[in-house]
Amino acid sequence: MLRILALLATVSAPARACDTALLLAIDVSGSIDAGEYATQSQGLAAALADPDVVAALLQGQVALAVVQWSGKGEQALTQPWRRMLSADEIARFADTAAALPRRYGSDTAVGQALDFAVSQFPAVADCTRHVIDISGDGQENVGFSVAAARSHAEAAGIEVNAIAIEDPGQSMPITSFYLKWVVTRRGFAMTARGLQDYPRAIREKLLRELAKPVG
Repeated sequence: MLRILALLATVSAPARACDTALLLAIDVSGSIDAGEYATQSQGLAAALADPDVVAALLQGQVALAVVQWSGKGEQALTQPWRRMLSADEIARFADTAAALPRRYGSDTAVGQALDFAVSQFPAVADCTRHVIDISGDGQENVGFSVAAARSHAEAAGIEVNAIAIEDPGQSMPITSFYLKWVVTRRGFAMTARGLQDYPRAIREKLLRELAKPVG
């Protein structure tokens, strides 16, 4: 009888709403070599295993997906949307992300990457916030549609944030490009000083994105 009552309580309990649908768009263009791709993949997996990130994902029952992107016509949903409903679910998603084979390796079509990412959100229409988390180490060099793509994202109510992967040094041309052309009005860009700094940047970025907006 107790088991039946417990089951009924579980079934009748209202499902918690999805706070955020977060799509991780990873640059796999030709400027990213095999070792750097592994650093990105393993850095994402490590960030998803961080206790603070896990807590934020579970609190909001966040939906996650991963896109790999490069040149014109080179975009793929490599990890379809999954709801983060348990620590085991998050661990499985992280393990898959770390082991994903690389799909492309040519030019840098940032605008097409954004448009492809925008097209994935009808599958998670019930989530309150829709966010694209795009990372890249170069400016758009093919397609030249990033301004229009950002407008499409804003019109759809999607926030676009970025990790700009810079070479070590004083200048920050990639960060400036993402701030000027990619990030939406309420979005932000975070700088990673080289691929080795990516794991730190993606952890901090996830925590900022998953924090509930105030006001």
